[in-house]
Amino acid sequence: MLTTAPDLLALAGRLATALTQRGWMLTTAESCTGGLIAATCTGLSGSSDWLERGFVTYSNAAKTELLGVPAALIDIHGAVSEPVARAMALGALAHARAQLAVAVTGVAGPTGGSPDKPVGTVWFGWAMGGQAWTEGCRFDGDRDAVRAQTVHHALDGCLKRLASFHLHPGSAA
Repeated sequence: MLTTAPDLLALAGRLATALTQRGWMLTTAESCTGGLIAATCTGLSGSSDWLERGFVTYSNAAKTELLGVPAALIDIHGAVSEPVARAMALGALAHARAQLAVAVTGVAGPTGGSPDKPVGTVWFGWAMGGQAWTEGCRFDGDRDAVRAQTVHHALDGCLKRLASFHLHPGSAA
């Protein structure tokens, strides 16, 4: 069982501050982390002020049904891919009352890896203000280590995107 480490709670606290300063809400779309990003966020008291909802979309069907990820996209690229991570983030944003979405899809292991997508491969998607960003990573360690690194990178990525994102005058988030 993976517990929320103090460094993850501190990172979530910094994200909470950044979101509440803007009056924004976060939504998560998680596959390989199974809800750990949302669980880390809810480890902080008052998280309902800035965490709107989380989608655990472990199966391909859930990605399609809950987030609107086209099944053909999954068939062509696989669930662990840049296009699916992007579609998950945009889908989460479209299905929530939030201004920032983070999505993760990956192979936490110890099984499920392939030569093209070895254990530790994770794709991230972030979306806000009509824009989306993706990033692929490869993490080392056992299942818990891969998932913990994924949570850290997802939250850190939220902070980085918030810090660099500027709305154009007259636009709404």
